[in-house]
Amino acid sequence: MEVALMGRRAGVVKPELFATRKLGLVESGRTGSRVDRIRFDPATGRGRKGAVKMARSGVRSEMAVREAELNAPKKSTGPVRLFVGLPLDAVSDCNAVNHAKAIAAGLRALKLLGAQGVELPVWWGVAAAGEWSAYLALADMVRDAGLRLRVSLHLHASRRPAFPLPDWVSRLADANPDLLFTDRSGRRRQDCLSLAVDNLPVLDGKTPLQAFEEFFRSFRSAFSDFIGSTITDISVSLGPNGELRYPSFPPSTGSHLFTGVGEFQCYDKYMLADLKRHAEESGNPLWGLSGPHNAPEYDQSPDSGNFFRENGGSWETPYGNFFLSWYSGQLLSHGDRMLSTASKVFGDLPVTLSAKVPLLPWWHDTRSRPAQLTAGFYNTYGRDGYDAVGEMFARNSCAMIIPGMDLLGKEQPHGLRSSPESLLSQIMKACEKHGVRVSGENSSLDGIGVEGFRRIKEILSAENSSVDSFTYHRMGAFFFSPEHWPLFMEFVRSMAQSEMDSDDLPSNKEEKLSLSVDREMQAA
Repeated sequence: MEVALMGRRAGVVKPELFATRKLGLVESGRTGSRVDRIRFDPATGRGRKGAVKMARSGVRSEMAVREAELNAPKKSTGPVRLFVGLPLDAVSDCNAVNHAKAIAAGLRALKLLGAQGVELPVWWGVAAAGEWSAYLALADMVRDAGLRLRVSLHLHASRRPAFPLPDWVSRLADANPDLLFTDRSGRRRQDCLSLAVDNLPVLDGKTPLQAFEEFFRSFRSAFSDFIGSTITDISVSLGPNGELRYPSFPPSTGSHLFTGVGEFQCYDKYMLADLKRHAEESGNPLWGLSGPHNAPEYDQSPDSGNFFRENGGSWETPYGNFFLSWYSGQLLSHGDRMLSTASKVFGDLPVTLSAKVPLLPWWHDTRSRPAQLTAGFYNTYGRDGYDAVGEMFARNSCAMIIPGMDLLGKEQPHGLRSSPESLLSQIMKACEKHGVRVSGENSSLDGIGVEGFRRIKEILSAENSSVDSFTYHRMGAFFFSPEHWPLFMEFVRSMAQSEMDSDDLPSNKEEKLSLSVDREMQAA
């Protein structure tokens, strides 16, 4: 039985899409007493030690056709579908299932709680050779639990946990470092390929787009028995951390929130060649010799250099407009190429195709908005840099994943002039304008408190909200801890009860849900 969150008046919900009922949960304290029995090894699971190698238990064909209207971008008027992300290292870099018993118990608990499904991170570096056994085993576990599956195809690398690019790609990048994004100091980013090589045969005669398409087709073939039934959503990576952006700020360490302006990433030889060509075509060849020379360094403030200065900065000059238009245009073209490739492979399937756009709220309450400029969004004061992004997603019939729905300006570090509410509203308005459905995520590094959950509920419950689903990150030791699990349960409960009728309020029968979850925890 599937249960979707009833965050607003739903109207008629077609059972072919998902069966729903209104859900009331008992006091969260009861259920939180034994959740710490779910154990997640904090290690990354490198190698085979501590990992459980699982073979696919068998093929069971499950016929379920979701209607074509699911793929049509429109406002969401039904229940918000709730997913919970599986651990990033649910499958190790040696292609073995990690935390198998804990994940199985977690899936049962989420099913009892009323979640629609879970999100599975799939790493290109793990499955590039077409070895899908561990991921197929996890898909079987999700199907056995009666949950749905959102798959995230990660074409980037990760530092924590450590998942590199495919070995053969890394070897080519070692031989030709200009395949990687490069900053003005010559530092290379090892987590994704430069977008300037999308259509160049730099991967043993293949273009990156061709390599990505092969990976997509391999996934489609391997998971054909799950797609449209268990697998309802597929998201594709567009850049670092899976997001449509340049790697303009360092990867997260998990404990430090980056707050600087970032740096432009246009110094590999392929990006510089394109910049030079663009400058010559514009009649200003000297503008194509390099990126801005007067921009600050990564962790500095906007006024540390003249480029982003609030008033009279170079970003307002003809040169600034030339460079920022080119830089953001390159990112948009890359996103369009990637989504077009994904649509070619997955567009005829009964799944929702999506990709992620980052929420970069620090320095948003300034005129230059430098953190967004270095990331590739030409979104200065008086200029809407997200309208073209929304149009690009709509053109490819793709839903937009927006993280950071838990963020509040009042909780941001002092002095950053951060405005997550304003930026989120702007991006969602662009989606509404172009008919793009939205899938939300949280992005807090240290878990979500009461205010964060309240903010998410406010967004999901808004009248005429375009949010179709929400993925909560991420399952693990903290997620099921006594400090967090009761808060998450209360969040789900409050969403489910927001528009209940009197005969749908919790009954003695539903009181048993708490005891059932306790039993699942003991079985882990």
